[in-house]
Amino acid sequence: MASQLNPYLTFDGTARQAMEFYRSVFGGELKINTFGEFGVPDPAMKDLVMHANLDTPQGYRLMASDLGPGMTLTPGNSITVSVSGDPGEGLEEAWEKLSDGGEVMMPFEKQMWGDLYGQCRDRFGVQWMVDVVGA
Repeated sequence: MASQLNPYLTFDGTARQAMEFYRSVFGGELKINTFGEFGVPDPAMKDLVMHANLDTPQGYRLMASDLGPGMTLTPGNSITVSVSGDPGEGLEEAWEKLSDGGEVMMPFEKQMWGDLYGQCRDRFGVQWMVDVVGA
């Protein structure tokens, strides 16, 4: 297997909803394991996501979890997920879905370098860069 770089996102109780949303954006197979499945005894944790993995038809892999016992979430802008591809690969539709209900920081439009590009923060607080090459 070749080395891969996989974005891993952490949520405070909304990992399942976020990953189901990303599956609705990109398609693919979503696998979710809960803390309860792995024997975490705290009943408040049993349905929270210990690990989620989304593999998309485009070859993207996105992983996530809810906070584990004793962990705290520090929201910030230290991670941005970037997706890029050619026209007609579905990124235009992905932009519409990702930005819906979120905040657009840079409108999805033709840029000086020739690509269709935009930046947004989705409804779960995750920042995205979407780039359609040479559109």
